[in-house]
Amino acid sequence: MLPFKAVSLLQLRPLLSEPEPYDCEVLVVGAGPSGAELARLLAQAGVDVLLVDRLKNLGQAAFSSAALPLETLDRFGIPAHVVAARWSGWQLVGPGEQRRLWSAEQPLGAVLDFGALRQWLAGQAQAWGARLQLGVTAIGWHQDGAGVCTVVRDGAAGRRLLRSRWLVDASGEGRALIGEQAKLADPLVAGLGVEWLLQVHPEQYRPWADRLSFFLGSDWVRQGYGWVFPMAPGQLKVGVCRLADPSRAQPALALELGALVQRCGLGQTEVLDRHGGRIRSTVRRHEPHRLGRLIGLGDAVSTANLLGGEGIRHALASARVLAPLLLKALAKQAGCAVLDQYPSLLRRELGWRWSLSGRLARRTWLGLADARADARLERLLAGLQTRRAEDLSALLFEYRFERYGLKALPYLLGWR
Repeated sequence: MLPFKAVSLLQLRPLLSEPEPYDCEVLVVGAGPSGAELARLLAQAGVDVLLVDRLKNLGQAAFSSAALPLETLDRFGIPAHVVAARWSGWQLVGPGEQRRLWSAEQPLGAVLDFGALRQWLAGQAQAWGARLQLGVTAIGWHQDGAGVCTVVRDGAAGRRLLRSRWLVDASGEGRALIGEQAKLADPLVAGLGVEWLLQVHPEQYRPWADRLSFFLGSDWVRQGYGWVFPMAPGQLKVGVCRLADPSRAQPALALELGALVQRCGLGQTEVLDRHGGRIRSTVRRHEPHRLGRLIGLGDAVSTANLLGGEGIRHALASARVLAPLLLKALAKQAGCAVLDQYPSLLRRELGWRWSLSGRLARRTWLGLADARADARLERLLAGLQTRRAEDLSALLFEYRFERYGLKALPYLLGWR
C-alpha cells in the first residue's frame, strides 16, 4: 500500500524516462521557520539542499502571533530588524471587563514580524548554499529505491519531477505530503485564527505598548481568546483564535474579531492587513514522523503549542533536532536506523510539559463556552494576582504550571 498522498508509478510514468541524477540530496517542502532553519543547517554542513515553498513572496500570508521569550532571540540568532516590538508585561482582560496587569522592570520578550522572519531565515539558508524556489507546490511523492521522487507544480514549468535522497515535509499544519496517519488513534485538534494589523494614533497605541494583552472569557471569544500585541510604533496586531468544536455551532471569527476591535476602542482605525490561519496538532503527538525517506518537521508533526497558539520556537527547535540525525543518515548513504531516534529526541527537547499543554488547551478552550466556565476561569486567574510577570512568562512559554501553586492543581487535573 502506498503512503498517504503518495503518487503511483502509473501517475509518474509521463514524467519518467531514463533514470536521472538526483536534483538534490535533500528536498525541503515549506520555507517556514522549521524548513528554512533545517535547510540552513544542512547547507552549512555542505549538503546540497533545495528549499521550495508554495508562496511567491515569503512576506505574504504572515499570520502568526509571533510573541517569543527574549532568550529565543539569542538562541536562534534572530536579528533586530525582524523584531517589531519588545514587551515587558502582561495584561489579562476578562472574564467580563476585569483587567489584570503584570509588569517587569526589564523586557521579557519580543513580537516578531513573521514575514520578515521567514525572509531572513530563507536568506540565511541561501547564504550557505541552499537553493530556494518559490511558487512551487508539492502535490505527491513516491519512494524510488534509495531515493524519493516528488511531483511539484509551479507557474513557470508546470508539473515536474524532483529527485532527492531525502524528502522533508515542512509544509505546516496542512501536512501536504506526510498526511494524517494518526487521525484515528490521536485525532487532530484544530485552532482557527483571524488577525488584523491596525494603524493607530499614538494615544491609541500607548495603552497596548510594552505588553501582551489577552482577552479571556466566553463574552469575548467563545471557546477561544483574543489578543492585542504591539508592533512597530503606531501599529497593533489584533486577533482572535478558538478551537474548532464539531459538536456545536460557532459564530464567524471575523464577527468576533470585529466586536473585540470595537470594545477596545479601535473601531475607527485603518486596517493595513487582514489574514487568517489554522493551527493543528494531535494532543499526544504520537503520529509517525517518518515514512521511508519522507520525514515530517515542525507543525507537520504537531510541534505547535495549542495552549497559546504558538509554534515558531518549537518549529526552529525541531529543525535543530532533525539536522544532525539527517546528516548521519546521509553520511551512511543507505542507513536510516539513526532517524528512528527522531520522535523521542524531539519529545525530550520540547519536554513533558509541552505534551501536557495540549491536553490543557483542549480542556481550557473547548470548555470556555458559558458563564459557569467563566467563573472557573475567574477563580484560576484570581490566584495569579500575586504572581510576577516573569511567572506568567514561565507558565505560557515554558509550561511551568507549578508556578500557579497548589490552588490551581484541581483545575489542571480537571477536577473543577
